[in-house]
Amino acid sequence: MIRVNITSVFVDDQAKALAFYTEKLGFIKKTDEPAGSARWLTVVSPADPDGVELLLEPDGHPAAGPFKKALVDDGIPFTQFAVDDVHAEVERLKALGVEFTQEATDLGPVVTAVFDDTCGNLIQLAAMK
Repeated sequence: MIRVNITSVFVDDQAKALAFYTEKLGFIKKTDEPAGSARWLTVVSPADPDGVELLLEPDGHPAAGPFKKALVDDGIPFTQFAVDDVHAEVERLKALGVEFTQEATDLGPVVTAVFDDTCGNLIQLAAMK
């Protein structure tokens, strides 16, 4: 059976990304190993520390920068994270200085919001009703 083990988000600075994803979003560091000129750096949700890891992957490949910029310019989130209550999470994150490009929005069966991860990505929060 195939299952998701690791997924990634391209970041422009791994140290800055680790600080944002742990201190603001609340993830915990899982793996931090040297990998050439970068690091194999993953975080996990404290709600599921043995679950899917998020790789904070350097965006050094020539295609990564234009890809990320095109998504941000069009307002498209790179990925989505689940939360129990989007409204409460938006307020918690705003209090920590996180900037949102889309406030909590009721879209019928789901509520979403979009924030800037400070590492070159827009990230969507979502909660099914």
